[in-house]
Amino acid sequence: MNSPIYVTQPVLPEFDEFIPYLEQIWKNKILTNCGPLHQQLEQELCAYLGVDYISLFNNGTIALVTALQALGLTEGEVITTPYTFVATAHSIVWNNLTPVFVDIDPKTSNIDSINVEKAITDKTVAILPVHCYGIPCDVEKLQEIANLHNLKLIYDAAHAFGVIHQGKSLLKYGDLSIMSFHATKVFNTFEGGAIVCHSAEMKQRIDRLKNFGIVNESTIDDISLNGKLSEIHAALGLLQLKSIDHILQARQKIDRIYRSSFIDIEGIRCIERIDLVKDNYSYFPIVISEPYPLSRDELFEKLKLNNIFARKYFYPIMTDLAVYKKYQSDTPEAKRLSEQVLCLPLYPDLCMESVEKIINLIKDN
Repeated sequence: MNSPIYVTQPVLPEFDEFIPYLEQIWKNKILTNCGPLHQQLEQELCAYLGVDYISLFNNGTIALVTALQALGLTEGEVITTPYTFVATAHSIVWNNLTPVFVDIDPKTSNIDSINVEKAITDKTVAILPVHCYGIPCDVEKLQEIANLHNLKLIYDAAHAFGVIHQGKSLLKYGDLSIMSFHATKVFNTFEGGAIVCHSAEMKQRIDRLKNFGIVNESTIDDISLNGKLSEIHAALGLLQLKSIDHILQARQKIDRIYRSSFIDIEGIRCIERIDLVKDNYSYFPIVISEPYPLSRDELFEKLKLNNIFARKYFYPIMTDLAVYKKYQSDTPEAKRLSEQVLCLPLYPDLCMESVEKIINLIKDN
């Protein structure tokens, strides 16, 4: 049977393992509002990720919106990358801030710190880089720039769960880091997200902001959203943590097979994942260019004809979307990469027969 092979597939525990958690929720009759499973997941995530403070959210987008609000950014420009998912840019605009898109380093797919510094004006209030595909940004240089110009530094770390860089969690860099626990991510809670911060005071502020700004029964100190994670989502997260290391090992195996198979194919480049103490292998992007005989779009269609659904991730770039046309900028490297990149299927349950099928179709041209 020629079953479809998608770019990713959610990892789920055995259903029988989930039932005791559901029984506990039914017994407690606490469904949300920072219940016992929610608190337990925050504690276990802190321990696993090597960070001090985590605030869970119902998704990564609301976490991004709240992070900018938590830092008191009410007007001005935020420098970011056009090579990202729309949630990054949307969070800036939702806060009545102006996104300023600067070009990337094509070798890493991340925002280029040199371009960041060139884009700073007297209106700049923050930098919002993305650890694209879980590959660390130039965190040391970006922090240096932020310190020099007194700017806030917020990382969109949606792809960076569990990544360790320079001996510590990648989530410990910057003022705040935002994670996504969407179903397609390395670690998922069906839907979910989180903000990592560095002080008890900031966590308290974030926790209020994700709950309408409620301080107590009679006091609301800010106009904010409802970003709370339910107990059922937290329960899944607790189960997922039990198998996360096995999940990462399975992803690593497929990553290595792909890399070794494409090393001698002219016109196929694998984006490197270097200098990591611990990786999460969140995506497998290849870059297609001459002398490979097919364009990116032609290879995409060839795979699709064979029931393999890769993804042009990220295409188009933000400034090519109609809703962001007014924020035009010159980002040729981001545009070029978006027209050449293709993310191949990668998930723990992807069988070796499917991996070989994908490799052979790419080689056979």
